[in-house]
Amino acid sequence: MADSKSIDFASLLCSRLCHDLLNPVGALNNGLELLADETDADMRDQCMTLLGDSARTTANKLKFYRLAFGSAGGYGDTLPTHEVKSAVEGLFASTGRVAVQWMLADDSLEKLPAKILLNLALIAGEALPRGGTLTLGLESRDGAYEVAVHGEGPRMTLDPDLRRALSGVLGDDGISSRTVAATMVHQLVSERGGEVITSDSEQPFIMFGARIPA
Repeated sequence: MADSKSIDFASLLCSRLCHDLLNPVGALNNGLELLADETDADMRDQCMTLLGDSARTTANKLKFYRLAFGSAGGYGDTLPTHEVKSAVEGLFASTGRVAVQWMLADDSLEKLPAKILLNLALIAGEALPRGGTLTLGLESRDGAYEVAVHGEGPRMTLDPDLRRALSGVLGDDGISSRTVAATMVHQLVSERGGEVITSDSEQPFIMFGARIPA
């Protein structure tokens, strides 16, 4: 039986997912209500556009969280690289403000470092409210997986609690749906005997790194 701490952690992940899905699902509901009452052809076309955009955003978020938080792909050891790329690019597609650059050489990625990469990309991307550029890299070298995420853009901001969670110095009382992804990254890397590195808060960019023994 799972202990209470594991259950609380899973509950926070669920809360995070539900929070992020609330807006696009709500927009779907609003669009359907408008469509039911609207008779003007142009307005119905706008409703259909709203429904299409909201459906794509919802599907993209679900695809991303399936990989980042879940056990996508069953019990296999790897994920196709193109699936990881598609998940990240889809997550940021709705705003069009974040450009993603890749440094991935392999056709498949081991699940744990891929999950770390996805969650660090999520954290860095959310620190770019006005958009910017994310550069994501993952390689296997000298018996370890090395994950690197670099983000920069205007009005860039990263909650200090997220830095503390990634570093493992955020107490249990500070874990919330906002910090749960960062906490999970630290726990997963630590359990594998690795470490997470974050750039200094005074730098004009965000840099996350993780080294995980293979």
